[in-house]
Amino acid sequence: MNAPANIAGGTAAPCITLASGRRIGPGSPCLVVAEVGNNHQGDMDTARRMVREAARAGADAVKFQKRDTSALLTTEGAQAAYGGPNSFGATYGEHRDALELSAARFAELKQLAESLGMVFFASAWDAPSLAVLADLKVELLKVCSADVVNVPMLRRVAALGLPVVLSTGMSTLAQVDRAVAELSAGRGGVVVLHCNSSYPCDEADIALPVMDRLALRYGLPVGYSGHERGIGPSVAAVARGACLVERHFTLDRTQRGTDHQASLEPDDLAMLVQLIREVERAMGVTEKRVTPHEAAMAVKLRKSLVAARDLAAGTVLAPDDLTVKSPGDGLSPELWDAVIGNSLTVDLPRDGQLLPAMLAMPVQTGEPDTPDAPSAAGSAPGAGCGSAPEVRRKAGAA
Repeated sequence: MNAPANIAGGTAAPCITLASGRRIGPGSPCLVVAEVGNNHQGDMDTARRMVREAARAGADAVKFQKRDTSALLTTEGAQAAYGGPNSFGATYGEHRDALELSAARFAELKQLAESLGMVFFASAWDAPSLAVLADLKVELLKVCSADVVNVPMLRRVAALGLPVVLSTGMSTLAQVDRAVAELSAGRGGVVVLHCNSSYPCDEADIALPVMDRLALRYGLPVGYSGHERGIGPSVAAVARGACLVERHFTLDRTQRGTDHQASLEPDDLAMLVQLIREVERAMGVTEKRVTPHEAAMAVKLRKSLVAARDLAAGTVLAPDDLTVKSPGDGLSPELWDAVIGNSLTVDLPRDGQLLPAMLAMPVQTGEPDTPDAPSAAGSAPGAGCGSAPEVRRKAGAA
């Protein structure tokens, strides 16, 4: 399969356009996803606040998780004792039920998120939950790492024909191959996320270069789902071409629950968004060029050929006749070899700049820029789906 343009040897990956018009893929801003998950602790007021805080931080999307305990767990699994500091119930089933929000509440949160200019989506962990999301008419679905090998679920997701984000934690390449093939049958488009399903994940286990391998292998938009404590790897993922970055989000890392330690608080999320946008601006130009600001700086900092002593007209210039001094608005010292052996047509005092008109034999004072040689990398990273549409965010308006 073809690789995205940011991967050597590849061409641009296809772009995915959501129902709202937002694009995911090469040439569009990275979609920054605040993964609320179950960090709302089953409390609707907290969930609403998290959506608003994600918008204020500059997130492009909020993602939740939806489960139906009876469809997800066996009777034995649901009745298993579940104690400890992170438990919200005496059994695992009670724990899971305590963290769930109803379909009606999901609908309210979707409306809130969209009113703030964000995409609302979720991962469905079972068939009834997928049906809830389909009824809500979400514009994007997430397949969690746990379901990479769940062939019946993959086929249900594909049948909906919606764009899909696929996390690849806990998976071999062969397992991801099968999942990508199943989801691609839906023709809604697939974004493949590199992921390590450790909570939190040690930096040494993140393996960001795997993103390149996924891009080359599938020719699809590639992103990153991060579970590290900091933000450095998530920013670096964008420099490697991530078109989507997903990070767990919390109001307070010290809350009880399994995801909070690997989550970003609002100020951290805002910093991540800021740094991602800075990286994107830094990646916008793909050719070596001298910018106008650099050209002005070159006049000040670079040097010109000047007379090392008083020189009379007719002098055949030798190395000892010239020296190099600032400013750089005269004849460039890169023409040294063309000037030595040439003769002066006028007197030139000490420290006087040597100019082309002072030489008996003309010299070429500049060379045209040499364009970069055609590269096997194909088109530039901007090739693909173009700029994303302007999305009005009314953070805090709701």
